[in-house]
Amino acid sequence: MAEPSEGEPVEGCHSSVVFSDDRQWAGHLAAFVRSGLARGRRVQYFADTTDPERVLAALTDAGIDAAGAVARGQLSLSVATQTYLAGSGFDPDAMIGLWQEAVDEAGASGYPGVWAIGEMSWANRDVAGADRLLEYELRIHHEVFARLPLTAWCFYDRRLMSDACVDVLASAHLTHRGESHAAPALWLAPLADRPGLRMSGSAGYDTRDTVAAAAAVVSGAQTPRAELDLAAVRHLDAASLAVLTGGAAGRPDGPPLRIRQPPPSLRRLLQLFPEFDASVEVVDR
Repeated sequence: MAEPSEGEPVEGCHSSVVFSDDRQWAGHLAAFVRSGLARGRRVQYFADTTDPERVLAALTDAGIDAAGAVARGQLSLSVATQTYLAGSGFDPDAMIGLWQEAVDEAGASGYPGVWAIGEMSWANRDVAGADRLLEYELRIHHEVFARLPLTAWCFYDRRLMSDACVDVLASAHLTHRGESHAAPALWLAPLADRPGLRMSGSAGYDTRDTVAAAAAVVSGAQTPRAELDLAAVRHLDAASLAVLTGGAAGRPDGPPLRIRQPPPSLRRLLQLFPEFDASVEVVDR
């Protein structure tokens, strides 16, 4: 797992930002907004528990002309319940469509890209669709950031979310900032250089939700092939394999799921349950 990084925000990255106090929050906020405005991008802040006026005040205290940026339309602040949590709850497909709309609207206004911050604390509450957030975080590297001029930081406040929730969701990003987070029992991240996922740790009864998210990504992947890199997986049980192959079987006219460097436990399962073979292609390198 990559270590958290600091310094100037990197264009085009989808990063997790973990913090546990107001000073850290304000520092990350100011660094991101200042850089986005200076680069001539449209900057958006999606709040969950933070009053938008507090966001403006923190930016002003940091020496940023936030009021001026809002007045000219370069900076906007909204709350999640009015945007991607509006209606029946969180829908990854709808949110991916909203990013396209945001970039199109920014371009029509003369901005060559969008920089966005989203507070993710709602994921730890009883919000409809919250169980699909991990699937969404894993999908958007290739479905959104690989094709749109978009830079985004997902804010994870440890005071509002359980450590387990933070650890799994923050791990689903290619780059990380702020406080370090522990590696959960099983964690997923998008592959940096090709469509697919990297899985690390052990898959068993306690990691069913994480495996289900991986299967959802595999099933819905709009690519010629779905791939799982399991080189860092120590153990994967039969139930987890059934969920993953079920996701692969759900691909319309898709090829088998390519599993790269599986652990010995999975190889034994493939021998015991040959019915999984039709949905799996094992690659040893």
